[in-house]
Amino acid sequence: MSTDEKLDILRDGIDVLDEQIQELINRRAALAREIAGVKSADGQATDFYRPDREARVLRAISERNGGPLPAEEMVRLFREIMSACLALEKPLSIAFLGPEGTFTQAATLKHFGHSVTTQAMDGIDDVFREVEAGSADYGVVPVENSTEGVISHTLDLFQQSPLSICGEVEQRIHHHLLTADGSLDSVTRVLAHQQALAQCRGWLDTHLPRAEHIAVSSNAEAVRMAADAPGSAAIASEMAAELYAVAIAVRNIEDRPDNTTRFLVIGTRNAEPSGDDKTSVLVSVHNQPGALSALLQPIAGNGISMTRIESRPSRQGMWEYVFYIDLEGHRDDAPVAAALAELAAEAFAVKVLGSYPKAVL
Repeated sequence: MSTDEKLDILRDGIDVLDEQIQELINRRAALAREIAGVKSADGQATDFYRPDREARVLRAISERNGGPLPAEEMVRLFREIMSACLALEKPLSIAFLGPEGTFTQAATLKHFGHSVTTQAMDGIDDVFREVEAGSADYGVVPVENSTEGVISHTLDLFQQSPLSICGEVEQRIHHHLLTADGSLDSVTRVLAHQQALAQCRGWLDTHLPRAEHIAVSSNAEAVRMAADAPGSAAIASEMAAELYAVAIAVRNIEDRPDNTTRFLVIGTRNAEPSGDDKTSVLVSVHNQPGALSALLQPIAGNGISMTRIESRPSRQGMWEYVFYIDLEGHRDDAPVAAALAELAAEAFAVKVLGSYPKAVL
């Protein structure tokens, strides 16, 4: 059998599978539409998106994946199928920290898929307001970076906001240097968000030691400014390069290859247990000796792992602080519920910001 004949047989096999895949996807979509009908008839018309259900499905896909496609790629494909099916029930509107082309938009699409409507907001507080007003179903905001630490403005907004954390997204951050002509020869200044400049400081000092660093509101804004400015370069994502049609001169200039940003999904509804969750709480304590030790005792005493603690100034008084704590588990889990009850007895105030599924790939 010739090579061409072997290829024809293999391609015919792919064509048959493509037809089967297409039929199965449409059958899945039909079931999703039936679910929408059942929910509407039962008065649940506004509760189509279930982050806990989605997380369980995607984890199962990852666990049973046998290759050759990696689990991350398989999860991405199924997320898009789920996004398209959900859009048949109710297209979601998602507010994110803009402008177009930011890493927050990339995280939004990673979490919700492309079958959603996205709204670019000028600031993190605008994302909160848009969701609080009901103009968007959910919002996506950055909360911490593995290199530069916590985004304190996001944490501060939770002190007064009624919104809940419904999910999280972990996005690997790859920074690229963009120039209008794809060359470094004439670069005299580099524009980027201050976080991106900090995350690429070592590379910039080595390869562009004489270039001026200029902090702007976002990396996408940096690309817009650099596109028509001779001698200017921007640090941004591949999405921004494609969106604004600016050439990538050098790829992956971040100082740490594992550079990752964590984003929070915020909304008005609480997520049910998914089997692998986190709970975020805000705790205010009296300013007195041993206050922090007393705060941690209920967590340790109930065998709960604390994955993060951050202190922020309270808006209630000078030299008063609140603590933002991430715990393993859902608030409906018995150990977490017990710890929260003990915290409420010890602390001045306890606010559960949300229990939500851990990020899936």
